[in-house]
Amino acid sequence: MDELKINGVLILDFGSQYTQLIARRVREENVYSEVVSPNIKLSKVLDRKPACIILSGGPSSVYEKGAAKFDLKILELKIPILGICYGLHLLVQGYGGKVKSSDIGEYGLATIKVTKNSILFDKIPKVSKVWMSHGDLVSKLPSNWDTLAKSSNGIIAAISNRDETFVATQFHPEVVHTIEGAKIIRNFIFKIAKCKRNWTANNFIESQTKLIQKLVPKGNVLVGVSGGVDSSVVAALLNKAIGNRAISVLIDHGLLRKNEAEICVSSLQTGLNINIHLFDQSRIFLKKLDNIVDPELKRKIIGNQFIYSFEKIAKDFKDTKFLAQGTLYPDVIESGLNEGKNSNVIKSHHNVGGLPEKMNFRLIEPLRELFKDEVRKVGLELGISKKLIFRHPFPGPGLAIRIIGKITKKRVKVLQKADKIFIDILHEDNLYEKIWQAFAILIPVKTVGVMGDKRTYENIIAIRSVTSTDGMTADWYPMPHRTLNKISNKILNSVKGVNRVVYDITSKPPGTIEWE
Repeated sequence: MDELKINGVLILDFGSQYTQLIARRVREENVYSEVVSPNIKLSKVLDRKPACIILSGGPSSVYEKGAAKFDLKILELKIPILGICYGLHLLVQGYGGKVKSSDIGEYGLATIKVTKNSILFDKIPKVSKVWMSHGDLVSKLPSNWDTLAKSSNGIIAAISNRDETFVATQFHPEVVHTIEGAKIIRNFIFKIAKCKRNWTANNFIESQTKLIQKLVPKGNVLVGVSGGVDSSVVAALLNKAIGNRAISVLIDHGLLRKNEAEICVSSLQTGLNINIHLFDQSRIFLKKLDNIVDPELKRKIIGNQFIYSFEKIAKDFKDTKFLAQGTLYPDVIESGLNEGKNSNVIKSHHNVGGLPEKMNFRLIEPLRELFKDEVRKVGLELGISKKLIFRHPFPGPGLAIRIIGKITKKRVKVLQKADKIFIDILHEDNLYEKIWQAFAILIPVKTVGVMGDKRTYENIIAIRSVTSTDGMTADWYPMPHRTLNKISNKILNSVKGVNRVVYDITSKPPGTIEWE
């Protein structure tokens, strides 16, 4: 077990839509957190040596048949526990209290009043706004437990046992709408659980460097790079750990942005002093994607072909048994492969759910447990330039998932031109750094237009820009009308085959950031 992960926070995921927010809120305090299945065995909990445990919310009712449970022997470990919503109900039920359906559901913003002094509510106002999402309530507290707060409806909003080693909230402190939520979480992890702030970029780098050196004492590692922040950080980390034995490879699959391959090679060579090899595999990828429309199939085809291409390229180098790639925690979560196993597959990521079952490589994914903002902190600590670190995310499948429908060379070129215009104007208008991610999408629908006094029947380009911190949630960016007008005019005047531009104003959720 990695030493950095010992004495961290273990989060049992009962299926809440907010579970990953809990993990993020803890990590924001420089404390390691890990999401696991509620079915985790007691021995696995003991192996991790957590400083505390958090029981997440969930969609079930604890009194229903088949409701998610956990090993009650965990309660005997004398490790501090925070229950949230469903987690509160589990603690109540586990200690002999009662939970029942409420006549009054509480959803959205609510007001609570603190009724008893406690460590959990230390320096928290007596009255505050919180985020509720429940239809059940505590009808009977376990013996030797106290009510700490109630909602304006008279429903129990927070409880604890007498020594406050076990505490719970009916509301969700991890959600930003809970005004004092961050303070409440800090009170739990520091004042009750006595966690230490050791989850830092510098400590992570030192830990991963040792792990990589131990895993690869000899031989080479192929490092798949794309020019984005994730793969660049992986390349820099591998280079720090094993030097020239880390061989960076950029595969041009024909679906990169305009001039992307050349820009990527240049930035990695000059900026990071990394020896990078460029291989043009565009013909192979585009042939495999011919007439493929389904986005999940696109991802799987690309994921498989990347591995096949890397395996072929590896033969050019001696003793290369490892492949390093920039998989992040959100990739794992959205592909439904997190250890909790409670997340639905939102979409497969080419480097996670799209990998072939059998391959000749052992994978190295040093960023697999990091969120995007954590990756950027690691990158800055490694000395990577801010220009590269804060570059907008670009998906591994590239334009394949931004060209809706069939992929052809002609459609790729249309989107490349439109996307470059969009990004260039964001730089011109000093908006690029205010936006988390921006890109153009080619829609497989044609509309009637008039250009040069002639009727046209051409393609639609959608443009999308969002703000976010980690990619798990996102809001559409309120683009200035002047900039929108500028983008639309230039695309329509410069990109042959396009006669309409639209702007996507969908947040995540309900949408995802990418269209496919």
